[in-house]
Amino acid sequence: MEARDSFKSRLGFILVSAGCAIGIGNVWKFPYITGEYGGAVFVLFYLLFLVIMGIPVVTMELAVGRASHKGVLEGLKALEPKGTFWHLHGWLCLLGPYVLMIYYTSISGWMVDYCWRFITGSFDGMAPSEVGKVFTGMVSDPWELTLFMGLNVLVGFIICAGGVAKSLEKVTKVMMLGLLGLIVILAVNSVLLPGGGEGLKFFLLPDWNRAVDAGLGNVATAAMNQAFFTLSVGQGSMEIFASYMGKDHALTGEAVRITALDTFVAIMAGLIIFPACFAYGVAPEEGPSLIFVALPNIFINMPMGRLWGTLFFIFMTFASFSTVTAVFEGIIGNAMDDFGWSRRKTVAIFLPLVFLGSLPCVLGFNLWQDVHIIGARGILDSEDFIVSSLILPFGSIVFALFCTWKYGWGFNNYLKEVNTGEGMKMPRWVKPYFKYVLPLLILVILVRGLM
Repeated sequence: MEARDSFKSRLGFILVSAGCAIGIGNVWKFPYITGEYGGAVFVLFYLLFLVIMGIPVVTMELAVGRASHKGVLEGLKALEPKGTFWHLHGWLCLLGPYVLMIYYTSISGWMVDYCWRFITGSFDGMAPSEVGKVFTGMVSDPWELTLFMGLNVLVGFIICAGGVAKSLEKVTKVMMLGLLGLIVILAVNSVLLPGGGEGLKFFLLPDWNRAVDAGLGNVATAAMNQAFFTLSVGQGSMEIFASYMGKDHALTGEAVRITALDTFVAIMAGLIIFPACFAYGVAPEEGPSLIFVALPNIFINMPMGRLWGTLFFIFMTFASFSTVTAVFEGIIGNAMDDFGWSRRKTVAIFLPLVFLGSLPCVLGFNLWQDVHIIGARGILDSEDFIVSSLILPFGSIVFALFCTWKYGWGFNNYLKEVNTGEGMKMPRWVKPYFKYVLPLLILVILVRGLM
């Protein structure tokens, strides 16, 4: 087995881990539900649940990875008491990222497709009614979708084949720093648009009437779901990154930094979208119609719109592709540990597996659009349900119980590992909350997802 890879710098670890968390949901889901559930009212609930749910589970994944210096299966096996079976969760942590990537690569491909369209001026002079037809035409063409999905898979695995420090870390630093720079430029441009101030008020000022109309219980539940899912915890990606870490810094501070970057991108995305929508009289809608219909219509009517549209979709490409490369590394790192394969062999096996596995999602928008797998859900929605509603919450419960129960690794071992190094420490008094309340909160998410 080849020597274990490692990050060259602390910044590299933080940016790769944040890149795993930062994705499309930050841009097309967070701003929309913030506006729907009372602006700053929702944001306050969201920040609360990040602190009491998201950050704790991130520290647990990080602690298991750094303490074992192995992937999830072998890491849990090394830390668990003899005769227990916590390590079986490692197989789910190989399945979860794989299922995530066989639909996420298609959506990431849409971003590259639209980025190219803006660069080449395809939208110049286009009527609003024609913009919607562009998206419909794109998803109706299996060859076009396959091309851009395949490009994401190929480039993503090529980057990961070069190793963590030599390739993944270097590329992610460029993408993430570029992403952070672009999002600030785009947000400043939107905020300065005539009429954009109303969008800022809608997004950032607390509107208790809107929150009460939606139901404060619904606001809290939506905030809890968003805070939990935005970090992609439970399926072992953070664990594998931590297995490449040193012991210089305490893990609570690292978890806070990862979460802060993810939250910064989500809030800045709202500063891009809402002022622009209000300035041009466009209703901010959820999902693909916001990104691929509403925003292009705004850009083509905006001064220097081709430039702003290009920059926006470069930003979206960086956001989605940083997740692709990070999760690919999670798959590769776990498989190398589980099966004893070399990095090149692992890439050679999973590259075609991910490409072929992604084809049903591609075809689910055209030739197989009438195929339903789980209830009335199409292929993409079914795959997303498996990951978001089943694997992530179940996996997080496993990590929470493993790190707090005496039948698992135990709270004392977890606390010792999480507090090793300089920086913010996790207090011992959180034990009852971590042991009893946190798993129940995550169970609520799991049950609601199933319902």
